[in-house]
Amino acid sequence: MAKTAVLSARKRILPDAMTSTVTLIVFGTTLFLSAALLFSLQPMFAKMVLPTLGGTPAVWAVSTCFFQAILLAGYCYAHVLNRFVPVRWAPFVHAAVLAAAFLVLPVGLSESTTEPPPGGEYLWLIGVLAAGVGLPFFAVSATAPLLQAWFTRTGSEHAADPYFLYGASNVGSLLALVSYPFLIEPMIGLSAQSSVWVVGFATLAFLIAACAVQMGRDDQAPTDPGAEAALDDAVTWRQRLHWIACAFIPSGLLVAFTSYITTDIASAPFLWVMPLALFLGTFIVVFRDKEIIPQAALLARLPLIAAALVLITSCSSVFPLPIAFGVGLLAFLATALACHRELYLARPSGRHLTEFYLWMSFGGALGGIFSAIIAPQIFTTIYEFPLLAVAGLIVSPLVIGDTAWLDGWRRAALLAVAAIIVVALLNAAAWTGLITGSSTLRLLVLIGLLGALFALRDQPRLQFAAVFFMLLAAPFVPEGSDVRYATRSFFGSLRVMEAEAGAVRYFLHGTTNHGAERMRDASGAPVNPPVPAQYHHPAGPLARSLDVARAATGRAPGDFLAGIVGLGIGAMACYKRPGETWRFYEIDPAVVELARDGSQFTYLSTCQPAADVVLGDARLTLAKEKPHIFNYLLIDAFSSDAVPTHLLTAEAIAMYLDKLADRGVLTMHVSNRHLDLVSVVLAAVQEMPGVQAIVVRDPASAGYDKSPSVAVLISRGADLSVVRGWRGAAPAMPTQVATWTDDYSNVLAALWRYYVR
Repeated sequence: MAKTAVLSARKRILPDAMTSTVTLIVFGTTLFLSAALLFSLQPMFAKMVLPTLGGTPAVWAVSTCFFQAILLAGYCYAHVLNRFVPVRWAPFVHAAVLAAAFLVLPVGLSESTTEPPPGGEYLWLIGVLAAGVGLPFFAVSATAPLLQAWFTRTGSEHAADPYFLYGASNVGSLLALVSYPFLIEPMIGLSAQSSVWVVGFATLAFLIAACAVQMGRDDQAPTDPGAEAALDDAVTWRQRLHWIACAFIPSGLLVAFTSYITTDIASAPFLWVMPLALFLGTFIVVFRDKEIIPQAALLARLPLIAAALVLITSCSSVFPLPIAFGVGLLAFLATALACHRELYLARPSGRHLTEFYLWMSFGGALGGIFSAIIAPQIFTTIYEFPLLAVAGLIVSPLVIGDTAWLDGWRRAALLAVAAIIVVALLNAAAWTGLITGSSTLRLLVLIGLLGALFALRDQPRLQFAAVFFMLLAAPFVPEGSDVRYATRSFFGSLRVMEAEAGAVRYFLHGTTNHGAERMRDASGAPVNPPVPAQYHHPAGPLARSLDVARAATGRAPGDFLAGIVGLGIGAMACYKRPGETWRFYEIDPAVVELARDGSQFTYLSTCQPAADVVLGDARLTLAKEKPHIFNYLLIDAFSSDAVPTHLLTAEAIAMYLDKLADRGVLTMHVSNRHLDLVSVVLAAVQEMPGVQAIVVRDPASAGYDKSPSVAVLISRGADLSVVRGWRGAAPAMPTQVATWTDDYSNVLAALWRYYVR
């Protein structure tokens, strides 16, 4: 009798265990695929829309903000569906949403998409994203919370605490993001990527149906006693605010850190995805019961890390790029790990799962909006990055705990008063000339050491206050180098700097020097008229190629038309001869305003005060020009920062040549600190019959007056033989580099060639 009972029990246990395993596999696979689809769609569509906005990093920042907002909408829908729709009807409602999303596939830009209006790039981009991917992203984004809620109704032994599935789903997100720059982008064009995504979406719909069947077969609430007791637990607004704060800070940091690193290299998916991949990796690390990184140790070190970031970002010109990048990466990772661990520790019971994800998504969306849209309007630098890192300290229970708060905050208030006095004294000393830039830097270091000393003490609130007021002091402490002007636009941060005791002014876009003007000569006399400097110096290939075009076309000045893509500070304007017609193309209104401001740079105000400047992306604005009208075209938009890859494709170069008159000359300035762009241009040119090209590598270097440069001169009919005699000139050699097209580009390979070959 006993033996029969044991055998009967075994028969029940084995099917139950097998069913639990099958359930886990089905739900896990579905969540993996949905996450992979979500996070492959982001870089894919952002790359599609890049050409219309000049390749600016803000495309990724605003795209991230948009996707976070749609994620919030998806989580809200999942919460409503789980809370108010009977469980037997929920799969049918979700099936209708998936079907509606399928009708708008494949994803891509509509043929009716217009070019963005100057100054209205933010709203235009949000509209394009909504029309192109809004519904599919919404449908897929609801999958994670919805399936986890369904999982709690299965008979799985893990159903009582399904949060581990969130960490598991992030593995799919992470793999998709890492695969995009290293596998998908280099191997598959955009149209093929879109088709593969459609297949993945259809597969996801089938798997979601399988999950619904599995849930319907079991349809039971968790039986764990702890979960039963938790059913009566009410979620308080204190909890909700804590969830929002813990999600807001790392989400805002994600966008801020991405802007921080992409303003100095290329605005390309392989750089965009790295911070997002790390962001998702933090969820994988901390959304588990067993700690991999001790939270207490991490929280204890956050003030030191935040203080280091404030110091690095306040004195960016002093520290080498690897150090600045390393400290920024450490601050981003440490803060995200701490905040996400606090989220996991504060998670509610499975009954409140969808609400938890809803508020978490709400905080994430707010963080993205703050960094992508609000911060650029109120800060002239990426100040939001250190600001959010310091704000990350408040998630620590040591700072916001309930014990001995009054005594701690009184001392913090005294420290605040002391910090304000220090800042006032620093500015007074700077205004009176008592301190120089170098001594100011030393004082900033001392402020950082002060924060470090507090971090070594067992006073969490003083740690927070010390670093917070160090952050407040940073914008008001005089800088080591003179900043004449600073602003920020959709396309990046702009600064005008002074050097050589004011004898030279130069223009920084991000951290890259994009032009200079010598205001006084060695004797101290004003330089008038201005002499183009750096890349644009008179003996360089950009200036000399203009003379080649004049000689080749043989046109009288009244018939000569020059087009310059990339206004900069207007240095090229001073090469215009009387009677010639010049037209500049610039995407950033802030750059145009700066170039026209004679109090900053005098090139444009002196040489072409009524210069014809066409606002907008050059690929679009040049396309509107009549064919065969330009005698000279200069494409000067690649020297660093956000490289607009769409201006380097075979279609783009063919369009430039189509705009050239007979024997016209196209000069492409391809100097870049990180990418091999010469091979990219030559790969496109070698496939064009009758087109000749010569590469000129100018080694000239003389401080702010001359900078080394690389240019490619291209023409169909002009005699370029004279160029072969220039220093650094060489005929174009055949290349095996894959041609970039509007459907395919490989920035990672260009980076590899620059540093490895």
